[in-house]
Amino acid sequence: MIGLGVIGFIYGDFALVWQRIPMEQLPARRLFAYLFAAIELATGFGLLFERFFRLSVGVLTAFLLIWVVLLKLPAVVAVPGMEATWLGFGEIAVIFTGAWILWSSAAGGEQGFLRFANGASGVRYARLLFALSLPMIGLSHFIYSAQTAAFVPVWLPYKLGWAYLTGAGSIAACVAILFGVVPRLAATLEAAMLTIITLLVWGLGLFAKPGDRTQWTAFFISMAIAAGAWVVAASYQRCAWFALASRSARSARSEAD
Repeated sequence: MIGLGVIGFIYGDFALVWQRIPMEQLPARRLFAYLFAAIELATGFGLLFERFFRLSVGVLTAFLLIWVVLLKLPAVVAVPGMEATWLGFGEIAVIFTGAWILWSSAAGGEQGFLRFANGASGVRYARLLFALSLPMIGLSHFIYSAQTAAFVPVWLPYKLGWAYLTGAGSIAACVAILFGVVPRLAATLEAAMLTIITLLVWGLGLFAKPGDRTQWTAFFISMAIAAGAWVVAASYQRCAWFALASRSARSARSEAD
């Protein structure tokens, strides 16, 4: 989030396709871009300090919810047959689930009109959204296989195979989490895979194009997606690595409670 905020201030703009505003002539566009950057920068730093953590994660969760609902959901509704719109929604939704779980844990099941969305129930709903978001990402590796393969580092063989394998991995993680079959292992492997993709595709690319804005933006967005997945995986820390079905579900509910 800090990285996205810094880029936003440098360029006075939004995070490219990942944060595209569907209004070409948005009044005070640069002002809104700086506002977005300020929120990202402030909440990113706030997460690092216990004193500001709760406020920061609350603001960040609300900000990401607005990002998903206002910037990504309309594209899905307008063009539901285009997988790219689902991909964009799924990527930001994964980041949102990480923030949601952090906020739910910090809120601790407080009473109020948002009590259904925090505490144990909030964690469960966030995990569900995370699982449902993964096929949106995974299917893009099949539908846009040629484009995905082009991102595979040149020194790796079988580029198309890697595109299919990583796409299948996200779909498999979705199924495992939804049905409570080794959910901790599935979420952890998904987070690890997203981290490796971030480092190999976007991280190494920074050495080749150190001044490229798109490369830096993609790197920080990909890092945030991986971080969201790691938070989901950490929410299963009391669940056995190889827990199956009903026992896994009971363990997850007990942990969340």
